[in-house]
Parts: sequence; C-alpha cells; structure tokens
Amino acid sequence: MENQTDILLLEGLKVPHQSSVPAFILLLLIYVFIMVSNLGLVLLIATERSLHQPMYLLFCNMSVNDAFGASTLIPRLLSDALLPSTERFIPYIDCAAQAFCGHLHASTCHTVLMIMAFDRYMAICNPLRYAAIMTNRMVAMLSAWAWTVSLLLVSILVGLSVRLTRCRWVIFNPFCDNASLFKLSCESVLINNIYGLGYTIVLLGSSLGSVALTYLRIAAVCLSGRNAILNGRALQTCATHLAVYVIMLVSGSVVIILHRFPLLSDQRKLASIMFHVVPPALNAIIYGLQIKVVRQKIFIMFSSKTTTVKC
Repeated sequence: MENQTDILLLEGLKVPHQSSVPAFILLLLIYVFIMVSNLGLVLLIATERSLHQPMYLLFCNMSVNDAFGASTLIPRLLSDALLPSTERFIPYIDCAAQAFCGHLHASTCHTVLMIMAFDRYMAICNPLRYAAIMTNRMVAMLSAWAWTVSLLLVSILVGLSVRLTRCRWVIFNPFCDNASLFKLSCESVLINNIYGLGYTIVLLGSSLGSVALTYLRIAAVCLSGRNAILNGRALQTCATHLAVYVIMLVSGSVVIILHRFPLLSDQRKLASIMFHVVPPALNAIIYGLQIKVVRQKIFIMFSSKTTTVKC
C-alpha cells in the first residue's frame, strides 16, 4: 500500500472467540427483527387507508430512520464478528461513510421526534384547526425539514474531519464515528471540537426544549379540560411518543456520560452499539402496539396458529 492510512484497522465487536458465534446469531436475529418490524409498519401504514393520518405518516420517518441506522452499523459488526481482531480492515472512504450515516441517524432521531411532538401539540391544543394545518403538504414539509436539517449539520460535522490529513490507521471503536475520524489525525482538531460541541448543544437543546415546552402545554390543556375520555386518549398517544423519546435520550446520554470515564471504555463502546440497536427495536414495538390495526393483525395471526395447532 502506498498510503496505509487508506486502509484502516477497526476494533469491531470485542467478544471472546468462543462467544463470537452466539454473538453473531443474537445480533443477526435482532437485525432481522428491526428490519421486519420497522419496514413492516411502514408497509402497513402505506397500504392501510385508515392509517393515512399525520401522526402515522410522520412515524414512517422514524421507522425508516431506525432501519437505516441499524443497517449502517449491524451488517459491519456481523461481518467483523467472525474475523480475528487483526483482520478487521475497512477502507477509509467506507469508514467515513459509516460515520456520516451513523450521525445522520442519531440527528434525525431528534428532528423526527421534534416534528412528531409538534403534531401532537396541534392535535391536542388546536383540534379545530388540526385538519386545516396538518395537511399532506405540511406532513411532507415537516419530514423534509427533519431530514434536511440533519443532513446539513452532519455534513459539516464529518466534512471537518475528512479534510484532516491522517497519521494513524487504527480505529479503537466498534464502528466508525466522527471522533474516530479526527483522532486519526495529528493536526489540531480545535475547530472539530468547537463545532462538535455547538452541534450537540444546538441539536440536544432544541430537541429537549421543544419537547419539554410541547408537553407542558399539552399537560396544561389536559388538566384544564373536562372531558376525561378525550384527555385519556390524548395522554395515551403522548405517552407513546414520550416513551420513544426517553428511550432515545437515555441511550444517547449514557454514551456521552461514559466518555468522561476512560476506565469504562469497554462499557461506553457497548453502550454506543446499544444506541443503534435498542431504540430501533423498541420503537416499532411501542408504536406498533398502539395502532389498533396492528394489534388486530397480531391477534388474528396468533389465533390462526393456535387453531392450527389444536386441529
């Protein structure tokens, strides 16, 4: 190789050799579940006319993003799981692409949940104007906004790292991310750190702020309302969205917190994998079980299987 930094050595999934096959099978089953459940939900919402409502159409963004995020990370982990740690090579361009896609997934989690919070706010706080405001065009505009903002922020983030010259070739991480990229350089990464901090503050601050303000407003409307049935339904849909948001926030926060403890490096690496695995798997379950059509189809499926077994 004329320039050995064009080919990087990736640490990959750190498991004992005797556990590599069970880890591979477990990760493969999780990946299949994530893809089937999330893409299955998108297909169901697309084909079931009764589900052509803003809340469910916006949720399609979350399912697509979850499938995208899992596909960014898990296939590479699977291919590396059965390889010796000294043979887990990855081209630099593939590493940069994985870092870009991984951060795009994480950023879009926040922006999609923000537009979903806006939808719930309009539905509960402005029910009479909801249909007029949340048109198909508005849903498309909100979805485009969520992806475009993330794309712009992440393009700058990863672009600042790609511009650096490289003097190292080992990635001490299970997968490639932005920090892994700029740590390959011996140049000053002050600009990267400043933008990375600003990126985190803007994204996390706007996400937390908008969701908190939205739910405080929704809570005030529900507490002042006199219709217990409608309030109960409103809180049920909000609880689903809030559960998804909390799972995503906790998963991401654990990784950030563990960065402050170098001795817990292995735990941080495991937590970073869990961020791309746990929320995508749970989101489909949480939202899927909320949709009546999904519950009915699951009930019919299990009922038919039970009848077949009895016969």
